Amino acid sequence: MGLVAVDHVDESIRVLRLNRPERLNALSIDLAVELDEALAQLGADNLVRIVILTGTGRAFCSGLDLKDYGIIPNIDNLSVHRIATRSMSIYSQITRRLRSIPQPVIAAVNGPAFGGGMCVALGADLRIASESAEFNATGIVNGLTSAEMGAGWILPRLIGGANSNDLLLTGRRVDAAEALRMGLVSRVVPDEELLGEAIQMAQAMAKFSHYGLEATKQSLWVEQEISSLAAAIEFEDRNQLMAGFTNNLPEAIRAFDRGLEPEYLDEPRRDLFEGN
Repeated sequence: MGLVAVDHVDESIRVLRLNRPERLNALSIDLAVELDEALAQLGADNLVRIVILTGTGRAFCSGLDLKDYGIIPNIDNLSVHRIATRSMSIYSQITRRLRSIPQPVIAAVNGPAFGGGMCVALGADLRIASESAEFNATGIVNGLTSAEMGAGWILPRLIGGANSNDLLLTGRRVDAAEALRMGLVSRVVPDEELLGEAIQMAQAMAKFSHYGLEATKQSLWVEQEISSLAAAIEFEDRNQLMAGFTNNLPEAIRAFDRGLEPEYLDEPRRDLFEGN
């Protein structure tokens, strides 16, 4: 088993585990590379609808491994400066990858999520936590900056300026209850129930339209960068129009009338064009 492990819950749901429990799943270059590759592979799997990201053992991810950085691949003929730049991009690429894959990602934070580990959780679309989860912006504590891997952009939009400044500038630890209060996570459950809760969430979401899930995820990220309400509505209108050209809404109406669960196949809606 490698530094990441992928478990199949069913055809549409995967559990992706950070798998360095002896190092509290600390981020090395090797782990970061494997995580990025695993996310890319899951993103390209057209049957996968939901990804659950969690850690093996008692931690989600304890941040950058300060004792075992690892070595970036393909460093021949690179200067020290270029090696350093590429090293940083290997870590920050994880946030980009989490955003870019079409499937929603649920971060099931099963323990400490410190530094880069908190940043990985921030890159997910949903965050739920076990009661033992803790969050901490470690960079400032270690003489660096806490604004890393997109945290300085994501966190204020997620929990507001006051809370994000408190986290990023003080480096204090935030437990699961406070993380829930400030909106850093949406649910807190007992440790032993965390993965089951994440799987139940994923199974409920997997019943929705595949296109609907992907388009909603895309909208939630893209609209953070759209500068006006009018432009955001134009963007949403087009996504909703595309969904309206599928048979999903008529299927929902038929199923609800009969007391059945709708089955969304994203197939073209043909009745709109009958007789034309």
